[in-house]
Amino acid sequence: MTQPPGQQPPQGGFGAPYEPQPGLYGPPPQPPTQAAGPYGTQPPGPYGPPPQPYGQQAPGGYGYPQPQPPGGPGRGGRFKGKPAVVVAAVLAVCLIVGGGVWFATSGGDDGGKKKPVAENGDKQSSSPPSTDEDKGKAAVDHDTAEKLNAGRKSGEAKVLWIQKNGVDLPRNGSDAYGPWVVGDIVVKAMYRTVSGYSAVDGTRKWSLRLPSDVCAAPTRPTDDGKIVIGIERGTASDAPCESLQMIDLASGKAGWRKSYERPGLWDGFSDVAMAIHGDVLTVGRTSRTDAYRVSDGKALWGRLPGNCQPFGFASGPLGIAAASCQTEADDHKEQLVERIDPVSGKVLWKYKVKKGWQVDQFYSVSPLVVSLRKGEKNWAIAVLNSDGTYRSQLAGGTDDYETRCGGDLLTRGKNVDNCLGVAADANTFYMATKPEYVGSDMTNAVVAFDLGTGKSKWKVAAPAGQTVTPMRVEGGKALVYMGATKGKGGGIMSLAPTGGALQPVLRHPASAAEVERGFSTPRVAYVNGRSLLMHAFVSADTDEEEIAKKTMISFGD
Repeated sequence: MTQPPGQQPPQGGFGAPYEPQPGLYGPPPQPPTQAAGPYGTQPPGPYGPPPQPYGQQAPGGYGYPQPQPPGGPGRGGRFKGKPAVVVAAVLAVCLIVGGGVWFATSGGDDGGKKKPVAENGDKQSSSPPSTDEDKGKAAVDHDTAEKLNAGRKSGEAKVLWIQKNGVDLPRNGSDAYGPWVVGDIVVKAMYRTVSGYSAVDGTRKWSLRLPSDVCAAPTRPTDDGKIVIGIERGTASDAPCESLQMIDLASGKAGWRKSYERPGLWDGFSDVAMAIHGDVLTVGRTSRTDAYRVSDGKALWGRLPGNCQPFGFASGPLGIAAASCQTEADDHKEQLVERIDPVSGKVLWKYKVKKGWQVDQFYSVSPLVVSLRKGEKNWAIAVLNSDGTYRSQLAGGTDDYETRCGGDLLTRGKNVDNCLGVAADANTFYMATKPEYVGSDMTNAVVAFDLGTGKSKWKVAAPAGQTVTPMRVEGGKALVYMGATKGKGGGIMSLAPTGGALQPVLRHPASAAEVERGFSTPRVAYVNGRSLLMHAFVSADTDEEEIAKKTMISFGD
């Protein structure tokens, strides 16, 4: 990998070895001899554990055209589809006190200031959204699906359905959130509508018209199929993203709706990171996080004591958060990884990151794999134990790696748990290399890393002219999406823990290759034997092209 001046690594590593700084934060903790506990949950990436939602990914680096504070959500799309150089993050180290972890943090209390906790958050809306079967209606493209299926070969899956946009969107297009899956219902939120479709044939089962634009949403819903999305507080072009709407994804019925306060410059200008933890929703911004009960909308907690506040959580039961600290320079340059009880807001442990580095994304929660950034070029991937102590740092050798996350994929709503191209189990982390041209086609590889040592174990290249993207680990094997190329369909593949050849799970038909290639950097899901590709941003040059644009395609046997 190309390294910044003065930071050339030894052969075989992302950068210099992890070297704690004794005397700065105390003596370094010794990594335990055994790996962290069993792999209890799927990585927090786009897909989630089956039969959970397909999850959330997203294409693009469009950027939100407003001032952005440094650190936390709203940092803007730093990746923008470009490879970042992975170097050693000299992470700050903690003091071990008894059997726990203690961290010295600067600051103190709030100086007697009033702590806003979503003051008007318990106020119920007097005008909940209504369903509208005539507006925002998408069309299933039966003719194209039948034509493509007529040309499929033995062993190839069918095109189950293709959906056209069918919506005249604003001039700059619109983000699409989801897809989330509850039973045989696939749900997508876009512009001012949330709709549920049959996973079998794509027909619309329900549609919920919203009073304003969707501006944020969690990566996954609750286990019982509920979600809370962020919507703008009004229809003006500068309306803030400060209203919440709960929705039952199985029925399409709207539940509670409320607004919350976003006081101050940091809060007002930062994007929103939403996550689900059991029956708790967290709504993070640069200066604070607010938590609500999903089932009834009750406000649980808001600003926490001290000058360090969580700005984004990864969905899942553990309550893993990224936090930033407001210093005298007001720069939020000191950041932490924290485990916080989602119900009470109690901080269970903290891992302090070296000043200047930012918590960028959570590639996995259990095991805990964290992407760290310093500026545009410096990138490190740290692995922590379940108690918040340091475990290892990935060493990537000479390869370039690429992930697409948050600001690369959506214009608004920067979750910290929705990256393309990563997957993990208890002892292995899978990551995609940056695609490179071989002839006229792009291709790449999947690299497996030992989480105990941080070293790479093996590398498997994609077939010529195709690309591979890790999705999740299931049944001990890594599930991988293989993209289509000219004359060759994509599909879902698997990799054994020991590497070796890619094994087909669901082959997409070659007859649909050109349509599949039209889904650039799609959100890809594989649930219940069916795969789904979805655009996370919908736009076109003309209204006619926009309405006819293919926005989702599903394959299955």
